[in-house]
Amino acid sequence: MFESLKEQPADKILALMAAYREDPRETKIDLGVGVYKDAEGKTPVMRAIKAAEQKVWETQDSKSYVGLAGDAAFSDAMISLVLGDAVARDTIAAAATPGGTGACRQAFELIRMARPGGRVFVSDPTWPNHLSILKFLNMEIVPYRYFDGETRAVNFDGMMADLADVTSDDVVLLHGCCHNPTGANLNLTQWQAVVDLLNDKGAVPMIDIAYQGFGDGLEEDAQGVRLVASSVPECLIAASCSKNFGVYRERTGLLMAIATDSSRRKLNQDTLNFLNRQNYSFPPDHGARIVTEVLTDATLRADWQAELEEVRLSMLGLREQLAAELQRLSGSDRFGFLAQHRGMFSRLGASPEQVETLRRDFGIYMVGDSRLNIAGLNKTSVPILADAIVKAGI
Repeated sequence: MFESLKEQPADKILALMAAYREDPRETKIDLGVGVYKDAEGKTPVMRAIKAAEQKVWETQDSKSYVGLAGDAAFSDAMISLVLGDAVARDTIAAAATPGGTGACRQAFELIRMARPGGRVFVSDPTWPNHLSILKFLNMEIVPYRYFDGETRAVNFDGMMADLADVTSDDVVLLHGCCHNPTGANLNLTQWQAVVDLLNDKGAVPMIDIAYQGFGDGLEEDAQGVRLVASSVPECLIAASCSKNFGVYRERTGLLMAIATDSSRRKLNQDTLNFLNRQNYSFPPDHGARIVTEVLTDATLRADWQAELEEVRLSMLGLREQLAAELQRLSGSDRFGFLAQHRGMFSRLGASPEQVETLRRDFGIYMVGDSRLNIAGLNKTSVPILADAIVKAGI
């Protein structure tokens, strides 16, 4: 049996991590892996998470299964966080998943069940795992233009022109905020135009929101998602807790299926339960339980929001520092987009050869498409990176 297996494509980010570890240079900088790091290069456990874990440890009296969809309290807390009161709760089916990746995978499985032969329109570029999972499931992918390589902003005219081809059998995958890998986001006027197009064509939106609170704030980052969910007949939302709660290894996510016709909620919920059963049966509970504790305890929630805001402002400060340093060194404002992008990532606009030059000559590691993780920087390393970017001719 095993002799028929074929080599699978190597994960480029994991390969980059290995190369970074083997690099002996003390000035090396890791801008590849998509994990938040503080000024000391560590991914800390948030204060409220520590306190919530202590509370769970003291009060939890069973490790029995919770349910196929996970704990209903977790679903309620996350739905409130992502959607507020934009959508009636009795229209939403939800299931806990192993991280945002698990939510995306279950959403794609649901789409394949509900729309056999339907296409999924995906931004160009997008998070590579979107494409990897869709290809593995043999689902048809249609790219739509999203990022303008010259302006480093959203190519909205190109996006709308490409989405004009969607039909009522199609799903359009959108990033809720902090677009990965570009950092370029839609504004509310553009979100409304997308909503109008989706309603005109009858296509169903799927929103992947993995960085709520990392961009412009918890409420601000959810505005586009809430606008879409409250304006279309049906919607899928995949939410991750990895970044904004810092629970990466706990694999904590939620998939929501929204139908404004509330009579469909039971069927949707049964379908989500079924999909979980076929994949991993019961979703992991520890991360979901501590997130629930944080979101439902007023003191813990206030502390979590305060620390999350510190994280957001830290990344924004690094963006502004890098843009200013590049302007000083290059005498050009062509890097001003770095201060305008939001979230952990920006696409620098360097060629693969220039990215290799940064790695080889300066010990700076980023993904080959020049996506850099802003959170991999600190105030000391920003000038080093800026100097290398200019010397590499980017």
